[in-house]
Amino acid sequence: MHNSPANSSRWTTWLNGAYVVRCLEMVQDLIVISLCIGLFSFMVMQLREMFLSLLPPLNFPEVTSDILFLLILVELFRLLIIYLQEHRVSIGVAVEVSIVSILREVIVRGVLETPWTQVLASCSFLVVLGGLLIVRVWIPPTFDGIDPEQEVSRRHRIRFAHDIAEMSASTTDP
Repeated sequence: MHNSPANSSRWTTWLNGAYVVRCLEMVQDLIVISLCIGLFSFMVMQLREMFLSLLPPLNFPEVTSDILFLLILVELFRLLIIYLQEHRVSIGVAVEVSIVSILREVIVRGVLETPWTQVLASCSFLVVLGGLLIVRVWIPPTFDGIDPEQEVSRRHRIRFAHDIAEMSASTTDP
């Protein structure tokens, strides 16, 4: 069985068409929704553990650790929700989750019990993450009204249309 250029062009058009992209985005959304359900279930179990840790004898570091861990889970859940709504990862939320995670480790372990190299590394990482939050505010989401991703996508579509036009022109030429 021989594939004709028209048959090949039809497959190429179908593979690059909006239908495949929509299907893949729907599958990706289903994966993110399942992650949301799993994370929410885990948060409920963690909340139960936290309330059980409030029973006497009260272990303050454990309670603090559980509360901070729940805050991290809530922020991760918020990150997934933003992804479902906007189909992008929020840099600000991701940085905030990282900051809370580092601070949780420092608080749970205690600064005095942690080796100085780890404290220095944590402080350096926190300074970098704080810098990212500051830089993120100054940089607009688009550059002079041009969305870089849409610009690249537009160039790709133009190049693809040009390639299709060349293929169809080469098949009609004797």
